[in-house]
Amino acid sequence: MAPIRSGKPQPLGASYDGKGVNFTLFSQHAERVELCLFDEKGREKRIDLPARSGDIWHGYLPAIHPGQRYGYRVHGPWAPAQGKRFNPAKLLVDPCAHQVEGEVCDDPRFQCGEEIPDAADNASIAPKCVVLADDFDWEDDAAPHVPWGSTVIYEAHVRGLTCQHPDLPPEIRGTYAALGHPVMIHYFQQLGITSLELLPVACFASEPRLLRMGLTNYWGYNPLACYALDTRYAASQNAREEFQLAVKALHQAGIEVILDVVFNHTAELEETGPMLSMRGIDNQSYYWLTEQGEYQNWTGCGNTQNLSHPQVMAWALDCLRYWVEVCHVDGFRFDLATVLGRTPDYQRDAPLFQAIAADPLLSKCKLIAEPWDIGPGGYQVGDFPWPFAEWNDHFRDAARRYWLHGDLSNGEFARRFAASSDVFQRDGRPPSSSINLITAHDGFTLRDVVSFNQKHNEANGEDNRDGSSSNFSHNHGVEGLHAPLLVTEHRRRSAHALLTTLLLAQGTPMLLAGDEHGHSQHGNNNAYCQDNPLTWLDWLHCDSGLFSFTAALIHLRRRIPALQSDRWWQEGDGNVEWLNQQGKPLSASEWQQGAHRLQIRLSQHWLIVLNATEEVCDLILPQGNWHAIPPFAGDDNPIRSTVWHGAAHGVCVFQEKT
Repeated sequence: MAPIRSGKPQPLGASYDGKGVNFTLFSQHAERVELCLFDEKGREKRIDLPARSGDIWHGYLPAIHPGQRYGYRVHGPWAPAQGKRFNPAKLLVDPCAHQVEGEVCDDPRFQCGEEIPDAADNASIAPKCVVLADDFDWEDDAAPHVPWGSTVIYEAHVRGLTCQHPDLPPEIRGTYAALGHPVMIHYFQQLGITSLELLPVACFASEPRLLRMGLTNYWGYNPLACYALDTRYAASQNAREEFQLAVKALHQAGIEVILDVVFNHTAELEETGPMLSMRGIDNQSYYWLTEQGEYQNWTGCGNTQNLSHPQVMAWALDCLRYWVEVCHVDGFRFDLATVLGRTPDYQRDAPLFQAIAADPLLSKCKLIAEPWDIGPGGYQVGDFPWPFAEWNDHFRDAARRYWLHGDLSNGEFARRFAASSDVFQRDGRPPSSSINLITAHDGFTLRDVVSFNQKHNEANGEDNRDGSSSNFSHNHGVEGLHAPLLVTEHRRRSAHALLTTLLLAQGTPMLLAGDEHGHSQHGNNNAYCQDNPLTWLDWLHCDSGLFSFTAALIHLRRRIPALQSDRWWQEGDGNVEWLNQQGKPLSASEWQQGAHRLQIRLSQHWLIVLNATEEVCDLILPQGNWHAIPPFAGDDNPIRSTVWHGAAHGVCVFQEKT
């Protein structure tokens, strides 16, 4: 092997130039960095990185090629009270690795030590980084650039979405390859979604306590290497190329790809968690620590990343650019995104937000915040800067309360239906800033919302203590999926009402994969550790009628100008009118409470008629030539009428024929 050269401090990670590989690693407090190379038999060769530019250690090795496995051992003081936890006995994953081979097992050799560093070497069991070449041919791939006003997001899990799909080749079910297969492309187009949002696909680890219970981390919110695709979802040896091919196929169909990313904590967990990467590279820089060197747990996951540190912020920005430049993704949903703005208090103008807004590449992406963490001042819905949109839990709770509990006023429902202008209409933010949802991966599915009053998370091994107990769900009198025909019919109407509210409201709708065909998790509202048929979509028994209903709503949404313009509705502008049971403007008292019978006229020619009460009632339509339209036209809704005979928890949409 040729001697190592100084190389360059950029780009981050391991970069192949056709002749050799440049290695870089950030560590502000390290005293020495060893690059560890592994051959096919697992034999290790250690080489000191010879150069340091600021806090970037680097070196260049000629004649090293893609496929080379590597890791790092980082030397420095062991002083946990000062935040320093260096331990060269532990092989560490490059935070910028483009591929990681192997998984983290529950083994004491991953422990870094407590009062003294643990001396057990873990190289034989530790995951290894892999050098990749950036040589994918994108040909004429172009981002769809779906306008925010036309966006309909579909949140899905790579494995759970397709692993039981009977029309896909068995060898690709549950993989990246399945996402771009013609069967799935056709399905997405039939449904009408514009943007596929994937739960984390970056390399992650399962928590040791889950492994001890025979469970795994299914959702993937326990990151190990944020640049690297998790190989568990790959049908081939080249996970990145497989993912790139899927993105390319989705783009050709006009569908965007949005990634759920986790920059708030890592798989190293609390102080007694495993040493895998950042803890051993530069614990003091990567994490928020107390004065005693302990982790600030503002995430509930044991640690919190310090994205206000200049180099940690640079790492996150470079990672986002990597996904856009190398994998052509179109946007990101940020898990526990309040952490992104912590300095340590949350700041709307935090350095990371300013850097993203100023970045010519990232500022053009779709950026979505989960606007809370569990730290002080962690709930920040409505307080993220443009160009971020945000998950709107006000919408979720309002829709469920209005339809299922009847304890919400018409005025509050209307505010949420009109993109929560009281929350988001500030500093020039458009209505699309409100990501409207009635369900998500975290919580009940739609079928479970109308079938269970209580969570049923016993399978998670935490005695049903985990998961939210405040769900605003309603079982319609019978707990569980199996119920008499009348109860089933009431549930169907409630599901239709919730879907109509979601898909015909102002803002950006997000549909949970499987809600369109009746997927249930049997009352589990925190199925993060259930990688099994409980969470996998059951394509053989899907509700085709519910699918047709959902697809018709999505396609109807495209026809209504008030829902496409992404401009705030103003009184008298022709976009919206709020009418009562008699087809007249709501009175002050009807706004404040009312009988939860409401008519919403959009763009003058579409009328959404709601009966959110327990009684059958007649609603008089406003003057006009109204026709019930698919998917509402049928036996329950006359094709043409001046009065709608509304069933309990019923909804209908009419179009005015001119």
